[in-house]
Amino acid sequence: MVNTAKNQKDMTKGKISTLMITFALPILLSQFFQQLYNSADAFIVGKVLGTNAFAAVTSSGNLIFLMTSFFMGTSMGAGIVISRHFGAGEFDKVERAVHTHLALGLIGGVALTLIGVLLTPVLLRLMDTDEAVLPEAIEYFRYYFIGGIPLVMYNVCQSIMNAVGDSKRPLYYLIFSSVTNIVLDLLFLAVFKFGVWSAAVATGISQLLSVILCVIKLSHPGSVITINIKKIKLNGKMVAEIIKYGLPSGIQNSVIGLANVIVQKYINSFGAFATAAYGAHCKIEGFAFLPINSFTMAISTFVGQNLGAGLKDRAKKGARFGLIACMVMAGVIGIIYFIFAENFIAFFESAPEVVRLGKLEARTVSLFYFVLAFSHGVAAVCRGSGKAFVPMLVMLLVWCVVRIIYIIIVMNIVHNIAYIYPAYPMTWVISSIIFLIYYKFSGWVNGFDEKAKG
Repeated sequence: MVNTAKNQKDMTKGKISTLMITFALPILLSQFFQQLYNSADAFIVGKVLGTNAFAAVTSSGNLIFLMTSFFMGTSMGAGIVISRHFGAGEFDKVERAVHTHLALGLIGGVALTLIGVLLTPVLLRLMDTDEAVLPEAIEYFRYYFIGGIPLVMYNVCQSIMNAVGDSKRPLYYLIFSSVTNIVLDLLFLAVFKFGVWSAAVATGISQLLSVILCVIKLSHPGSVITINIKKIKLNGKMVAEIIKYGLPSGIQNSVIGLANVIVQKYINSFGAFATAAYGAHCKIEGFAFLPINSFTMAISTFVGQNLGAGLKDRAKKGARFGLIACMVMAGVIGIIYFIFAENFIAFFESAPEVVRLGKLEARTVSLFYFVLAFSHGVAAVCRGSGKAFVPMLVMLLVWCVVRIIYIIIVMNIVHNIAYIYPAYPMTWVISSIIFLIYYKFSGWVNGFDEKAKG
């Protein structure tokens, strides 16, 4: 008999604010340690090997996101499928969705490894990576993607657990592997004096450990999400359902990644200091948005479970609470970053020109974080209600097309890096206006009803 374990959370009953906060907090801590993974490499490399090595690691950040974002997006979509069937009590479908998701993850991990290792030099040169930085960037990037399978599979396992309300277990495993990553970084770089490549190897080893811990937990019997190695295969109907909800999220993430890669291409044209400054800002922004990202995941799971159970009014209330919480947190974080931008940038890289450029970008964008949080929040509502195509389309047109057109025009008129940074808040405002209209007037709560009729 299938049952739900105590660490799984039914979000269709109980106080909404308490449920969402207690669900989001472990995700927040989990994402903190996930961000620590990426930042530890850059921080330790920069302190031990210098500015060029730091730029080499951070220059590949947006490219790594582009390469992995599609698989992360499809994991979010699969999580919506699982949470919907979990909320509806359809545990046989939950089981099929879980095993199909694992099979797709393995295929995706192999593809990511091959693409990342083989195309590294071409992709980095297309981004106009500074020649002084390029050799170490290629080295880091290739070794990073040798670990493509554990990279994808951790996100698959995490999305499975989160979909049924278990946000604590992934946190425990990630804490362990993040600490391991930092220890290995220090050992390889500071003690053994290995090159930039060793930071990527440390990350790969640590991610593999987190996957092993996830698989051990998911293999325990008695849970709705218990996995059986023999059952890991593609189920045609579940593949179609995961693609239906996951493909738009994957494309959406890839679009954001593509836009950021193109932005970085222009930033790289201003030299290694500009690359390092942009990289430091991205690391800080990654930490700054952790509370918002954790709440958007809570919004998607909450909306998915409650709409799956037919509780439309409750889904609306949860969405509203999540959006307000995201915007308030982002507003406070943005003000803090604006005030202390110089200190935050200098923590990663203290070269005066890097600090100057990083502070300029931070103070251009940080006071608009609440607008960005609203866009991400409504996108999460859309995903949770089976409307993942909507945020994909909005972000494709605004965050990619509009942003790139703006930068191309401006850079051809005045080649000044200060005019690149406003591309972000400008497109955040446009997307938020569109999302506000959609959220108010679209009837998103009927998303699964429409799918059922179709």
